Amino acid sequence: MLKALIVLTFGLLWLAGAEARESRPVTTSHAIVSLVSNVDNFEPGKPFRIGLRFQMAKGWHIYWLNPGDAGEPPRLELSMPSGAAASEIDWPAPFRVPEGPVMTYSYIDAVTLPVTVTPPASAASFAIEAKATWLICEKICVLEQGGLLLEMPSGAPSPSREASYFAAADQRIPRLSPYSAQLSPNATLVISGADISPSSIKAVSFFPSKWGSIDDAAPQRLSVDHGSFALAFKPAQSFDPFSPLSGVLRIEDVDSAERFFSIVATPAEMVGTSNDQNLALASIAKSDASTNSQASADIGVATMLFFAFLGGLFLNLMPCVFPILAIKALSIVKLSGHERGLVRRQAAAYTGGVLLSFVGLGTLLLLLKAAGAAAGWGFQFQSPMFVAAMAFLFLLLGLNLSGVFELGGRFVGIGDRLAGQGGVVGSFFAGFLAVLVATPCTAPFMGTAIAASLAMSPIATIGVLLAVGLGLATPYLLLALVPSLASLLPRPGAWMTIFKQALAFPMYASAAWLVWVLSQQAGPDGVAATMTGLVLVGLAAWAIGLTQREPERIWWSERAIVGLAALGAGVILYSLGEAPLAPIAADRVEQAYSPARLAALRANGQAVFVNLTAAWCITCKINERVALTSDAVKAAFAARNIAYLKGDWTRADLSISELLQEHGRDGVPLYLFYPTRGRGPIVLPQLLTAGVVLDELDRAGS
Repeated sequence: MLKALIVLTFGLLWLAGAEARESRPVTTSHAIVSLVSNVDNFEPGKPFRIGLRFQMAKGWHIYWLNPGDAGEPPRLELSMPSGAAASEIDWPAPFRVPEGPVMTYSYIDAVTLPVTVTPPASAASFAIEAKATWLICEKICVLEQGGLLLEMPSGAPSPSREASYFAAADQRIPRLSPYSAQLSPNATLVISGADISPSSIKAVSFFPSKWGSIDDAAPQRLSVDHGSFALAFKPAQSFDPFSPLSGVLRIEDVDSAERFFSIVATPAEMVGTSNDQNLALASIAKSDASTNSQASADIGVATMLFFAFLGGLFLNLMPCVFPILAIKALSIVKLSGHERGLVRRQAAAYTGGVLLSFVGLGTLLLLLKAAGAAAGWGFQFQSPMFVAAMAFLFLLLGLNLSGVFELGGRFVGIGDRLAGQGGVVGSFFAGFLAVLVATPCTAPFMGTAIAASLAMSPIATIGVLLAVGLGLATPYLLLALVPSLASLLPRPGAWMTIFKQALAFPMYASAAWLVWVLSQQAGPDGVAATMTGLVLVGLAAWAIGLTQREPERIWWSERAIVGLAALGAGVILYSLGEAPLAPIAADRVEQAYSPARLAALRANGQAVFVNLTAAWCITCKINERVALTSDAVKAAFAARNIAYLKGDWTRADLSISELLQEHGRDGVPLYLFYPTRGRGPIVLPQLLTAGVVLDELDRAGS
């Protein structure tokens, strides 16, 4: 007892003497992140250790330098005085964290990522500025970042209060392996050492330094013998049995103690390599692991590109794209019966229009972000002027399909010459228009990829948007790459004229929908102005058609009509851009979302369902009609006393933009459920049914 008291007393005295060396933390709803030091003072020219410290909320995790099948490692950029130096991150061994069907290598609860820094030899003070970026995940992934400042005074160094963080990290930082390691052609790792036996080893796992060599999610089968053990993997597509395999080996002894080693397994064909050479290979494994951080980041970008491509494919099926399907269908029919070269040109032109439109949107989004605007996916539909312009355009397309006027006549002679054979320019602008009307939807897989890319470099942002565009255009590309598909299309004939006229009605329906959207933004006055503009657009189309049908007429009067109508429509668009926005009326059951209202309801212990939506988001409206306003869901909300908050993003709203970005989204819809038990929000799928909502309420016990 006396001995324990003495130890406790000295421990308290040590803590009292030690000074804290920690930056002001960056605090989010998912983690507390700070920069810490293992000493309380620095000595000029003498290295010491700092660390990026993460304390994560329950269930959330960040990633190792090789994140596994998904994820991205934290990145740390240091800014220090001239003459200072810093090492790479000394990565502690991660944990295997399954995420659905995939396996990731992650950190949970808390972790410190150490870096060795050397201050200048003549420094009187030492300030370390850091910019950290990290992807943190639970059911969803959120890319976060923050600036950190650690100011170190000069003096005789002694352990700081944060030194225990580094001691915990050191227990998992791998050291050079004393064992020999070989890789067999059947993807089996063979480790040899005198102290290895079935009675000394309980479990073994391997974390590869680079992704793609082994199937991370597959079991690693262990067999232990005297003097060696074998760990069998399932090889991945890029597994190379003739190249060394580097990584971290975790060995759990029978007493549950863990040891971590950096290894480079030599292929069986290189067994003749000397032990000194093997040790030299092992000595670079740690360097390999550090320098692979950038490669892992590239893998993270590749993962985002893949999900963005899937999102683009799904975007073809989303309700927001239905209006443009008429244009697509007509252009596909027109391809039937033509030569292969025309099919390829049409597909390439359509794809070019899609990709160029995405580049334009991405550039505008980046400019708005740089200017401090909270722009998001579909942001252009927050402008009444843009909505009205799109209504004018859809009416014009409908009138063209109905035969009121024809594209390619004297009015657009320049466009006809550029188009050449097959209406390539028409295909190009069909792709361009498809993107503009697709943006109100955030297809599955797409929202997270776009949100994450916006927090990265501009090149990554544009790359992700191009991947979305490629997915959207893939059906057309298949016509070019697999020409035999064109032979499956129906042959052209007189029926095409009727079909073309029938396809005008989706255009008219789209224009009517956009007028309804504008009614939510600009009220009755905005609707009246837009309807006047639609009449002027119709008048201009009629005048153009009259000139095309009777070219012998003196057509200067028709040109005057077109000019005046276009001028009037332009004035109306300008007036809508300047008009005050109409108030949004809330349903008696729902309340308008605000951060303060959500916080107050949560403080009172009430369960809350948050619906982030927009009038221009057709997916949102279908979800509300099918699920959220159904009698079953309304009754469940009432019976369980669940408050229903609705955040309307029809018009730009900074608080809604921040909530979207907080959950890794850059567009609507987003559905959040806060149970009464004080847990963080549960994110529901973007496509809802009443059953999905009710099942989630039951699982949460609310």
